[in-house]
Amino acid sequence: MSDSRAGLLAQQAWHEDGVHFLRAVTDMADRRRVVAVQAIYTDKGVKLLDKGARIDSRVYARLVEHKLRDPVEKYLSVDGCVDVQEIGARAMDQIETMELMRRMARALDGAQRLLAPVRQIVLPPQLAFKLTVMREQRPGLFAHSIQMMLVAVYLAQKNGWSGHDCALLAAAALLHDVGMLHMDPAWTDTEHWLTGTERRHLVAHSVTGMLIVRSCGVYPQAVEMAVLDHHERMDGSGYPRGSRGDAISTMGQVLLLAEVVAAFYDKFRDLPGQRLSLMLRMNHRCYPAHLVRHVLPLLYDESAPGAPLQPLQAEFTYNVTALSAVFQLWRTLSRQFPERWQDMPDHQAAIFIDSSLRGLQKQLAEAGLHPGQQSELLAFLQDDALGMGELALVSREARWQLQAIVNACLHRWPDTGARRHALDAAVMEWCEASLRIDAVPPLQEPAGNA
Repeated sequence: MSDSRAGLLAQQAWHEDGVHFLRAVTDMADRRRVVAVQAIYTDKGVKLLDKGARIDSRVYARLVEHKLRDPVEKYLSVDGCVDVQEIGARAMDQIETMELMRRMARALDGAQRLLAPVRQIVLPPQLAFKLTVMREQRPGLFAHSIQMMLVAVYLAQKNGWSGHDCALLAAAALLHDVGMLHMDPAWTDTEHWLTGTERRHLVAHSVTGMLIVRSCGVYPQAVEMAVLDHHERMDGSGYPRGSRGDAISTMGQVLLLAEVVAAFYDKFRDLPGQRLSLMLRMNHRCYPAHLVRHVLPLLYDESAPGAPLQPLQAEFTYNVTALSAVFQLWRTLSRQFPERWQDMPDHQAAIFIDSSLRGLQKQLAEAGLHPGQQSELLAFLQDDALGMGELALVSREARWQLQAIVNACLHRWPDTGARRHALDAAVMEWCEASLRIDAVPPLQEPAGNA
């Protein structure tokens, strides 16, 4: 997606305050006391509510039908608002309860060093209000933001950053997903099929977040850019701008790695560290190597001894069979393409899929996991639970990469969904088939790793 298109969507979502953020605010106000600290006006100068008015879900319809003069959070206060002290306490809870956080604290010679930059965060009232809405209405997103903040601070401290820069980074990490409050929360449901418009809005959330942070006028540009860059990748495969290498801001490089570390521990109950280690090693071009080297030593072996072999074999067989099916589907579809289709500029989505699948198949072959090697591998590892466990993880990572290929294609070429050309129709058929396969969970998780 181009900068201008992403920016337009972000401006629209933010300045209209979005029905989703207003709904979250008014629903929160049914449980916590929310008051207008100043009169609320429309952009035409019409007063909607007086100073001191109590906000609740009954005023939602009145607010949402007008464009406000300023973002709604500038008008409101809430009892029990998030502050830096609470953020520090919740961060300490994570250090005490999560093994990864404990390891990070030990690597820094104690939790207090990890928490020191957190206690120096500057948090203006508008952003404190946003975080309170997140805590009340999207508690999982709030916990994820604190977790990512700790990972980012750890990476920066291991890389020798100053305390001042670490505090700025902590603020950027804490606020990186504030733009998600303007998105429909239903879109985060893994069973919800995103439409083209919804996908474009989801891609734009980092731009929305950057604009929200900028509007407060208290942070340097480096913090804004870090929020913007937190879904970029070093090889240019990220979003919203597809930046690569040094074009990604220094803080943004920390956040993009911290985001994926936190995401693995959010998403996977079993073996998150091993999954993450494998993913980082298989996708080393996507992430900054000088930071990855501080993460890998934390990802110890989490395998439980004596894991039953049969579920591992079943999962491995299913995953490899699923991968084989999507590889074969693309081969079948591409046989119908015109000659020299790779040279046609209008078919970048198809070219991307073809190139990405070739790269994935090469990785699988080098790991001994190409579908053509399945029978040989199963015979060789028939009594080796540890070896089979490693292959099961590799096969899970391959399915994750498959989903990443589909998501990247739909993000970068959303107009493909219109199926105006035969190749666009083939791309969508392949993407939809791949997502259906990827929606099926592993047949059974290894016992003892839940």
